[in-house]
This record gives sequence, structure tokens and C-alpha cells, in this order.
Amino acid sequence: MRTTPNTCRRPLAALASPREAIRQFTPNWFAATMGTGILALALGQVPGARPWVFQLGEGLWLLTVVLFVLFSALYACRWLLFFQEAKQVFGHATVSMFLGTIPMGLATVINGLLLFGLPRWGVAVVPLAEALWWLDVAMALACGVLIPFLMFTRQAHQIEQMTAVWLLPVVAAEVAAVTGGLLAPHLSDAAAQFHLLVTSYVLWAYSVPVALSILVILLLRMALHKLPHDSMAASSWLSLGPIGTGALGMLVLGSHAPAIFAAQGLAGVGEVAQGIGVIAGLLFWGLGVWWLLLALLITARYAKAGIPFNLGWWGFTFPLGVFALATLKLAAVLHLAFFAWLGTGLVMLLVLMWLLVASKTAAGAYRGNLFYSPCIASKG
Repeated sequence: MRTTPNTCRRPLAALASPREAIRQFTPNWFAATMGTGILALALGQVPGARPWVFQLGEGLWLLTVVLFVLFSALYACRWLLFFQEAKQVFGHATVSMFLGTIPMGLATVINGLLLFGLPRWGVAVVPLAEALWWLDVAMALACGVLIPFLMFTRQAHQIEQMTAVWLLPVVAAEVAAVTGGLLAPHLSDAAAQFHLLVTSYVLWAYSVPVALSILVILLLRMALHKLPHDSMAASSWLSLGPIGTGALGMLVLGSHAPAIFAAQGLAGVGEVAQGIGVIAGLLFWGLGVWWLLLALLITARYAKAGIPFNLGWWGFTFPLGVFALATLKLAAVLHLAFFAWLGTGLVMLLVLMWLLVASKTAAGAYRGNLFYSPCIASKG
């Protein structure tokens, strides 16, 4: 849609009416809650950082909460006001994948509740975090199986058009697994801790092997058909997401396994789980280094011709953030300064990337040109 020179002076000038922002709202926007939330969590865990860094992270987490509530309200309104158009998301081969960003965005809210909410409000936040986690689990389980089912039965896909966005609905379960590992030790009942930890291991297995199989297909697709269109340039970073989350999940679950399993008379199992967590975390982290270097090379290739901005740019942030958190967790577990320095450097890179993407998103949201539903356009 062409805009007038006054576009930047009037909010939503690119839209026919403010109501159109609701009509054109898609789940892609929840990627912004993922990117903002993961930066908040990363800033809250930088080793040796000054207090203001933690406070900055807390402020960004509060922003994440506001964004998640706002986006949830807008998307709910779309379903209420434009039901026939909203349900087209299930048939769209790309937009439907972003339904997985909703539970992943909620996971960053829950993680922040534990990291920032506990020091501020105390243990009263734990029941809220637990309730939200089970909601997150339900959404992640649904996305992880229903979206692939729609791919197999309703949507039109071609191997040459495949991108890493296929990972989004699948990865939500392993993100929930990490959150479960963080939440489990804060529960007061030993049996509840055990049930939550076991559920988290199942969630990890529900997601990671499927994600790795998708990465195998993605490698074949890129070898045969080369890189996707430049509008999907940021998708090259999405492959780092399930790898970094897989590493972080094994490390987090393994670190709490000894005490929780021992309380159930399974001390030996807990010790094994802790060892597997460290080894698996290292192995996944090494694989992540390969994907990180590949993503940097691919991005540099795209940058030569210029990368058009869209909401997909948030794909630069969450995968990098979760890999940074996995790196910092390795530093804490192995007591190696190398991982601490590298993790801090990755967080600094994440800050720069977030500033770039957030500023462009804010400008596009103000103008209104980022409110665009491919589902509607494809039916037009």
C-alpha cells in the first residue's frame, strides 16, 4: 500500500482505519515478546554485571509482559471480530507456524517471573508461575502436533520453499521444558517437583528429536535449492533455537535432577541425569557453534544486497539469546572463564540486535505498515 509523506506523522497512517490493525494482526507479533523476553532474561544472568544491568533486564521483562497481554488482546479481538479471516491461519503454510511463538513468548514471561518476580514479590509468585506453566505446556503440546498434522493434511508445501520456520511450532515444547526445569525447585511439595521434572523431560523429548529431523531436511533443501528469498533471511538463525534450547534444557534439568530424584528414593538416577545433562549440553552447544557460524555467513551474504525489514527479523534475537543463556549455564556448571566471556559477548551482540529490530518494529507499528496478514492477501 502506498503512503503519503505524512505517514510518519500520523499513527497507523498506512491503514484504512485503526480497526484494520486488528483485522491484519497475526501471531508473528508474538516473536517480539520472545526476543524482548530472552534479552531480559540474559541481562538478568550476566555474571559479574553491575546492579543496573539486572534492573534493565527487569524493566525489559515488564515490557515483555505488557506486550504479551496487548498482543493477546489484539489477537483475541481478531478472532471475535473477524472469525472467518482469522481461521485462515490454519491453512497458511507460513503464518500458521508462528502460532508456536505464543507459548514461547509466554515461557519468557514465566521465566522472568522466577528470575525477577521472586526477589521482588517473594514466593507468592510461584503458584501463578506454575499455573501459567501448565497453560504453556498445553499450548506447546497442541502446536507441536496439530500444526504438523495440518501440514500433512491441509496445507500446501514444497521442499524448495521450505525454511526454518517449520521449527517454530515444534520447539515450543522444549522451551516449556526449560521453564519447567527452572520452576521445579521452587515448588514446596517434593512430589510436585518430581512430577514437574518428569514432565519437563518428556517435553524435551517431545520436541528435540523432531526439531533435529527438520534440520536434516533443511540442510538437504539448502544444498539442492540454495538460500530462501531475502524476505526470509532471518530464518537462517531459527535453526540455532532448538539446538541452544536443547542444550539449556539438558543443563537446567540435570542441575536439579539429583535433589528431586533423591527425594523419591532415586538418587542414582538423579546423578546419572546430572552427568547426561552436562555431556548433552556440551554436545548440543558444539553443534550450535556450527549453526551460529553458518547463520553469520548466510546473513553476510544476504546483507550485500540488503535485507527488507519485516517481523521475521525477530528471528535474529531469540535463537541468539537462548544460545547465550546455554553458554552462560555451561560457564556456571563447568567453571570455565571461556564460556563466561563468550556468553557475555553474545549477550552484548543480542543487545545490539534487539535495539535494531525493536526500533524498526516500533517505527513500522506506528506507521501501520507492519500490520499485514498474508492469509488475507492470499485470498484477495
